[in-house]
Amino acid sequence: MRTTQPEADPAPHASREAGAGAPFDGATPAPTGGGGVVGSLPHPPLARRSMTPRPWALTRVGRRRHDYPPIGPAPAPRDAPRLWRRALLMLLVLAGAALGTHAMLDVLPERGATGAEKALLVLYGVLFAWISAGFWTAVMGAGVLLRRQPWRRKGTSPAGHREPVRTAIVMPICNEDVPTVFGGLQATIESLAAAGSTDGYDFFVLSDTNEADVRVAEQAAWSALAAHVATLGVPTLQVHYRWRTRRTKRKAGNVADFCRRWGGAYRYLIVLDADSVMSGACITALVDAMEDDPSSGLIQTPPRPWGHTTLHARIQQFSARVYGPLFTAGMHFWQLGESHYWGHNAILRMKPFVEHCALAPLPGRGALGGEIISHDFVEAALMRRAGYRVWVAHDLAGSYEQVPPNLLAELQRDRRWCQGNLQNSRLTFEPGLHAVHRATFVTGVLAYVSAPLWLAFLLISTLLFTREVARVPTYFVEPYQLFPLWPTANLKLMLTLFGLTAFLLLAPKLVSLLLIILRGRAVRYGGGVRLVLSALLEFLHSLLLAPVRMFFHSVFVVATLTGWRFEWKSPPRNATATGWGEAFRRHGVHALVAVAWVAAIVWTSGTFQWWLTPVIVGLIAAIPVSVWTSRTRPGEWLRRHRLLLTPEEADPPPVLQAAARYHAELDAKPQPTFVDAVHDAGVLARVLDALPDRPAAAGLKGRALAERVERATHEGVDALGDDDRLRLLSDAASMRRLLDVAPRSGPPALPARRPADDAAAASSDAEAAEPASIGAPALAQRSS
Repeated sequence: MRTTQPEADPAPHASREAGAGAPFDGATPAPTGGGGVVGSLPHPPLARRSMTPRPWALTRVGRRRHDYPPIGPAPAPRDAPRLWRRALLMLLVLAGAALGTHAMLDVLPERGATGAEKALLVLYGVLFAWISAGFWTAVMGAGVLLRRQPWRRKGTSPAGHREPVRTAIVMPICNEDVPTVFGGLQATIESLAAAGSTDGYDFFVLSDTNEADVRVAEQAAWSALAAHVATLGVPTLQVHYRWRTRRTKRKAGNVADFCRRWGGAYRYLIVLDADSVMSGACITALVDAMEDDPSSGLIQTPPRPWGHTTLHARIQQFSARVYGPLFTAGMHFWQLGESHYWGHNAILRMKPFVEHCALAPLPGRGALGGEIISHDFVEAALMRRAGYRVWVAHDLAGSYEQVPPNLLAELQRDRRWCQGNLQNSRLTFEPGLHAVHRATFVTGVLAYVSAPLWLAFLLISTLLFTREVARVPTYFVEPYQLFPLWPTANLKLMLTLFGLTAFLLLAPKLVSLLLIILRGRAVRYGGGVRLVLSALLEFLHSLLLAPVRMFFHSVFVVATLTGWRFEWKSPPRNATATGWGEAFRRHGVHALVAVAWVAAIVWTSGTFQWWLTPVIVGLIAAIPVSVWTSRTRPGEWLRRHRLLLTPEEADPPPVLQAAARYHAELDAKPQPTFVDAVHDAGVLARVLDALPDRPAAAGLKGRALAERVERATHEGVDALGDDDRLRLLSDAASMRRLLDVAPRSGPPALPARRPADDAAAASSDAEAAEPASIGAPALAQRSS
């Protein structure tokens, strides 16, 4: 039997509330809990811990080095190659950038003598280094995959013979699609129960929802899920629900608030996203890996995409599934124990996370100050600064997530990520951080700043082209010169440089396809021929969208750095199809820019730069591409012909089959609303199951609640706004009074439409939902 790590081993649920000094988890399993109708308490007994953020230094000046913990213990023998691996990568990237810049110097007519040419050389050097880093990371990943190197050495303890340790599995949500959340969570819980390793695991749904109807649906779904879990015959397996009254610091604040309340009861913390699904085998493998290596503080799994059937989503799923493993393995090769954290589908060691990873707001105003948005990269850096390793388990299966269903949803996410990565750049020189995590902050910035750099490169090259075409050549430059100097263009070198750039961008994709074929896995993608055809479709799609993404990312960068308020109204929750009107509003300017660009070139030079063709075509085609790829019909048609197929579609694992089935069952039922909770005693009972036991509100709070009940009694429930309804939903006594006295208004209880459908119907471009299937268990999607 494995000996657990020397951390304190309390019985965390011995009392209703443990004090602030309660030690962190150990091997003691939770007592059989439950209570109420559903078998699980909404809130377990508290086990509070202090999680206090330290102010940022933002520079090496102002705080002494010894004020921070050391970077960590000496590397283990298996980690000895880390320095030469990183030095090799740096050498290859810098050497490639130098050679590429020198070749570009020979291509330029003035050989870098003018200001425009100097600017072009600088831009090309930076961008060539950027794409070189991706290429060499992919090459290193190919070596890892060919040699079948696991992300870690297996532990010496016999599997299945360790004492259970307390692990919290949390899912922070905020106004999410309820069938997606609870369908995936039920599948995850059942998979863990089927694995036979349920001792020590508790599940938590942590809600920041601020829409009353969605909150009612969440609480009713939790009540049903908790009742189902109680029938599994595993009394130690509990699922809890908490709704936060004070929604501060977004997702990071939600998780930190959980840690302050219950962190003392658990040794490990597994964080899921609202659309995450994990197999029981993956969960137990993560816990086993943490138990095997006390120096590991965080292990990130590579989530595999699944779930949507729009053409855009299926292309992204195929791309991530085919090319993603190569880059993930490459990052593991040179990052080793100083790797990434993506904010979900990962396990963290609770004690160092609570003690060292609290996030203070960044000083200053504007987009680069305040709450940290991309908290995951920062938390990984702080975990490593505390002396614990951060790993990416590149070959661990059983972790899944969903991708945005259309281009506009993807860009909306990118806008948030862009601001977060630019914000994190202020922490690059924070004392005590590991050099690899400083590099992570820099690469995070380049992921978005590279867009305006590419745009500037294209504009300057256009300017130089038109200037060179319009210039009258000088054939005689010296007195008494006998022979003219004919203008020359190093066309061969120009084509070579263009081909080399294309090779660095496309070679990783070719290597990924070859690895799949050579390892005999092409059948899982529809066969070798269909795999290649799917890759060509993905390449065409990427080629068309590259200039669109470049323009949007450039706008995001400028808006973040200048404080420009760039309005972007969120689309309806379930309307995954982009309407023509929305596409014209978002992409119309791209087509105008492309036409103006071509007109300016032709008017000033009388000819056209052929290498700009993919950029111009992509910008002009942005509107129809954005609309057509958001439809489910093309995606379903390609799937029926086994194109863009992924292994999760060809042969879905049991946990995904279960998630799709439960999503379909929940989606087929009408989701209860606040009006239903007021008028239907059965709905109200399920909603109140999710409330913790609290004394009745008194004083000013009690009078305010009574006033709301009185207003609903005389004016109807429709007179209450979302804030009023949310406050009433937190008080069981007020909700019971409403059930008795509130007059009926509006439709009868349990209408045939879900709450989110009303918003979707408001969009003139939303269309009829298709039946859910294994390929579409996520949001209710619309087809053309």
